[in-house]
Amino acid sequence: MEKVLKKQDFSEWVSKLGSYDVYMPAFVENNWNYEVVDGARDMDPGFTKSLHSPKNIVFPQREVLFTFEQQKDGQPELTPTIPDPKPFVVFGVRPCDAKGLTLTDLVFTKEHQDPYYWARRNKGVFVGLACNEPPALSCFCLSVEGSPHGEDGLDILMTELADGYYLKALTDKGKELANMAGGLLKAPRGEDRKALGKAHADAEKQQYRPVNGLKDIADKLRGMFETPFWDGNSKACIQCGICTFLCPTCHCFDMNDEVAGTSPLKGERVRTWDTCQFPDFTMHSSGHNPRPDNASRLRQRVGHKFQYFFENHGVHQCTGCGRCVAECPVGIDIVAVVNGANDYAG
Repeated sequence: MEKVLKKQDFSEWVSKLGSYDVYMPAFVENNWNYEVVDGARDMDPGFTKSLHSPKNIVFPQREVLFTFEQQKDGQPELTPTIPDPKPFVVFGVRPCDAKGLTLTDLVFTKEHQDPYYWARRNKGVFVGLACNEPPALSCFCLSVEGSPHGEDGLDILMTELADGYYLKALTDKGKELANMAGGLLKAPRGEDRKALGKAHADAEKQQYRPVNGLKDIADKLRGMFETPFWDGNSKACIQCGICTFLCPTCHCFDMNDEVAGTSPLKGERVRTWDTCQFPDFTMHSSGHNPRPDNASRLRQRVGHKFQYFFENHGVHQCTGCGRCVAECPVGIDIVAVVNGANDYAG
C-alpha cells in the first residue's frame, strides 16, 4: 500500500488516532527524544535523530517483573506484573533504530520469549521516517548492511517530499493505521514516485563512513582475543556506559530484589539495564573478574557487535546509528576500532 499525504494534513491524521498513545519526536532539554502527545501534532521539521532510540518504549530502563510478600506459613506469594499497555504508535523512527528493534526481537525470542518485552512490542506501530540526509556525521548504516530508507522493523515507512510524505504501509498494522487517515491519503502520481526514487538515491550517496572487511571481521576478531590492540584502543575509556545505554541494540540487564517492608517481608523484583562497560558487570561472588580492565571490556563490546551476535544469529548487532561515536566523551569510535582490527597484523 503506497499513498501520499500532504504535510498540512499530517496533524489531522494524528488527531484521528485517539485509540492509540502517540509518540512523536520532541526537542526537550537540548535533545531530541520521543514523548507522548495529545491531539493534533505536526512532525517537527527540525527533527534529526533522537538521543535515545525507541527501544526504551518496549524495553524500559527499569521495570518490575513481579512483587513478592511472605505469607504466614513462611512461603512467598509472587504476583507477576506483565504489562498491558494501550496500543501505541511511534512516529519518526529512523531506519537504523527500527532495524535495531528486529535485533532485540531475536534476543527476547530465540531461547525464551520474554512476556514483558512482547507485551509492549506487540502493541506498538512503528512509523519510520527515511533519512533524506544523514542526521549526523557519525551515521554509517550502509556500512553495516542497513539503509537510510530501510524497512526492517517498520509498519510504515514515510519519506519526506517537497510538500508531503510518501507512505509505504508494510504490515497489516501499518495499513490499519494508514486507513485511519481516510481521504487525507492520495494515490501517488508519477512525479511523486520519481521524487521518492531521487530522495532515496541521493541519501545513499551521502553515506560515507566505511566499515572495512565486514564479511570477515568475525573471523578476524576471533583471532585477536589476546593482543595488545585492545589496550591501545581502550586507554581513554572512563567506564561511563554511554555507548551501550544509547545503543538501539544493547540489551544486557541486571535483576535485583527491592525490599519494601520486613513485617511481613515484601518487595519487588526489578529488571534494569546494565552494561558490559562497567567494572562490576562480570564480577563473580568469589571476587574474580574475567574482564578486569578497559581492554577486556572494549573487546567484549566490539566482539558482541561484530562476532558473537553474528555467530549466534547470522547478523551483526550494529545498525550504524552512530550514537556511541557522537556521544562518547573521550572520542572512542567503534568504526575506527573495527577498521583498526581489520588492519591489525600483530
